[in-house]
Amino acid sequence: MNAQRSDDEAVIARAWRGVGHLTLNRPRAINALDLGMIRILSAALDRWEHDSDVDLVLLDGAGDRGFCAGGDVRALYDFVVQGRTDEAHTFFREEYALNHRIATYPKPIVAIADGVTMGGGIGLAGHARIRIVTERSQLAMPETRIGFTPDVGGSWLLGRAPGRLGEYLGLTGATMDAADALYAGFADHLVPVAHLSALHEALEYRADPSSPTELVLLFDESPERSNLETWRPWIDDAFSADDLDGILHRLRQRWEPEAHATADLLEASAPTAVSVTLEAVRRARALPSLRAALAQEYGLVMWFATTQPDLAEGIRAQLVDKDRSPSWSPAHRFDLPPGRVAEAFAHEPEPALW
Repeated sequence: MNAQRSDDEAVIARAWRGVGHLTLNRPRAINALDLGMIRILSAALDRWEHDSDVDLVLLDGAGDRGFCAGGDVRALYDFVVQGRTDEAHTFFREEYALNHRIATYPKPIVAIADGVTMGGGIGLAGHARIRIVTERSQLAMPETRIGFTPDVGGSWLLGRAPGRLGEYLGLTGATMDAADALYAGFADHLVPVAHLSALHEALEYRADPSSPTELVLLFDESPERSNLETWRPWIDDAFSADDLDGILHRLRQRWEPEAHATADLLEASAPTAVSVTLEAVRRARALPSLRAALAQEYGLVMWFATTQPDLAEGIRAQLVDKDRSPSWSPAHRFDLPPGRVAEAFAHEPEPALW
């Protein structure tokens, strides 16, 4: 076995029997992703791309709480409040390059999104060639909860979800279970936790010409009906409205209690974040590639990080002071300046992403 580890073992990289195995190893932080981890992951993929002894890459997380809870939001908070713009640029550029690398990697990448997989975790698992969830998976793009917008290619995935699920998931930050993730296109297979060890072994001892997908199918199970599928009628009806006002109006007109709860949530959300996210998902739907979606997201996240107080305020309320009482600016959608969304999409950060 060839094992290469970081000093604090935040990522464990080893190659054995044709499998390059990458394990995020910060279980106390639910494997939250920092810049050092991004660089270790990228270096391993570079190393294994032309290694004839590595046929596929397996990506998972240590511990039983989750694959990856997201990016290091506390570090982002420090970048923002301390004006360390260059460090924010560096983090996002390297993270997005890794997201794109995973999506275009010439060897199969099998990602196991067991447990909590959110934000930056979606950026890793959501673009892999073979995406596995388990019965305890919880997937989400929850950025609007901190006055931010989905990134790491999340808008690309949201824009390609069935019907108007992309708008719903992006604006609300709703959590998907395994059935939801499969239905929404964020995952490909459900493999029970009890079978993961056997799957690992099968990938290592696979018999030619079995492909990774064929092996995964040996352990794949059919999920129960997705709540998202059940809710499609009211989600598609409401979230096809032209703007946030229209969405809220249609939600209030529905009889389903879930629709009214969604309206309440959106009313309490950051007006800037949800308005920009609505436009981002719809624009991503028309973009030609993940690369283009990442470039759009990069402009938006740097606009939020350098011009909008909501991002620091949202992180403060959720993760720093933990009072869960953010003061959004503006506080109400009626006070949102008419050109605010257009301003976000016009932002051109320097240096550029690509």
